[in-house]
Amino acid sequence: MAQTAQDVLRQIHEDGIELIDLKFVDLHGKWQHLTVCRDLIDEASFSDGVAFDGSSIRGWKAINESDMAMVPDPNTAWIDPFYSHKTLSLICSIQEPRSGKPYGRCPRALAQKALNYLGSTGIADTAYFGPEPEFFVFDDVRYSSGSGSSFYSVDSVEAPWNSSRLEEGGNLAYKIQLKEGYFPVAPNDTLQDMRTEMLLTMGSLGVPIEKQHHEVATAQHELGIKFAELISAADNVMIYKYVVRNVARKYGKTATFMPKPVFADNGSGMHVHQSLWRGGNPLFFGEGTYANLSQTARWYIGGLLKHAPSFLAFTNPTTNSYKRLVPGFEAPVNLVYSQGNRSAAVRIPLTGPSPKAKRLEFRSGDALSNPYLGFAAMLMAGIDGIKNQIDPGDGTDVDLFELSPEELARISTVPASLNGALEALDADKDYLLAGGVFTEDFINNWITLKYEEVQQLRQRPHPHEFVMYYAA
Repeated sequence: MAQTAQDVLRQIHEDGIELIDLKFVDLHGKWQHLTVCRDLIDEASFSDGVAFDGSSIRGWKAINESDMAMVPDPNTAWIDPFYSHKTLSLICSIQEPRSGKPYGRCPRALAQKALNYLGSTGIADTAYFGPEPEFFVFDDVRYSSGSGSSFYSVDSVEAPWNSSRLEEGGNLAYKIQLKEGYFPVAPNDTLQDMRTEMLLTMGSLGVPIEKQHHEVATAQHELGIKFAELISAADNVMIYKYVVRNVARKYGKTATFMPKPVFADNGSGMHVHQSLWRGGNPLFFGEGTYANLSQTARWYIGGLLKHAPSFLAFTNPTTNSYKRLVPGFEAPVNLVYSQGNRSAAVRIPLTGPSPKAKRLEFRSGDALSNPYLGFAAMLMAGIDGIKNQIDPGDGTDVDLFELSPEELARISTVPASLNGALEALDADKDYLLAGGVFTEDFINNWITLKYEEVQQLRQRPHPHEFVMYYAA
């Protein structure tokens, strides 16, 4: 049930809460926060916001225009489980304190603009998103990048490379062999209790939970959460990542959402299920068609496939993202759609006869994306597909690994690098600018920020280059 500002203020008073933690997401998808005493929060705070200096947030304001305001969403209130003192957490959007307008570079405010635009088109009034973030949990992580040296090391007691290691109390074996991490029971699966605590903690914070399990790769895991409306779904991803990292730390471990921290094993993605509704009715079901897809759903898919090279700059926003998206493996690099082929960028899940369950799944993204930006960009691509009736062609159900090089050459693929995605974004952005959802300023600023990351990696020797070239 929706909460009002009065409901939150009543909870603060009745529960004797002294501290309120205001959380907001920056451009890169990281939560930032400010903790204030209860006296600083009143009913006006939920409309006018709480002032702060935005000049130190990466990619936001210059120091001569640094005043900003955090506006709490009363529907996001929960007691933070990781603080010693009882603290109420509220997720905020950012607005300009003088004009009262949403800040143009606030990801959460931008996602709201995407929803407003969807409503203005008359196509739909609700967009449901169901994200599936994957992550790794390690026992030890060390790395360094300097002028004369560079290295990284990740380790897990489960890892097959530790089968011969001398361990305190003896090496008990039960290591998970390469690509054999999907669903093994204990003692191979060592983190059942930790994942359960993560899942139940999320549930206690209002995230609709479903399941938890070990994933395919060494030390890789997934917690299943249910779909929600777009902004709530993005909020849930932020809570998910916050809980995963902090529960892992409680267990003396460290969690990462890097897509590819381990060589030669599966990477982590964030598949995102999507559907549109209008007036309480689902729009993606069409009985008797391929995968029971409506024409609206097909056009939505057409928009996703056409614009994927550019919106991957938001759904796959790091240089590491493209270490996972390599052709020839199970990674979803092919810009086709399919009922069952998991190397297709868009998959149509098997959902049975219920029209309400009909949805599509975009599989190429990863959990280092800012969910508000990634979901908004995919929605804008889908809307463009519907408005312009973009035909996605026929579904592709053949085994893509058995196609000849000539046949594969006819299938488009995602960009091979972050730089390629940024170039695609610069060339194909009109669909994002529709309705003023994204702006030229936002996109240009994003390209500038992300190109700096591309340059950082370009300028540094890679350790494996010494293996290949040192004595050449």
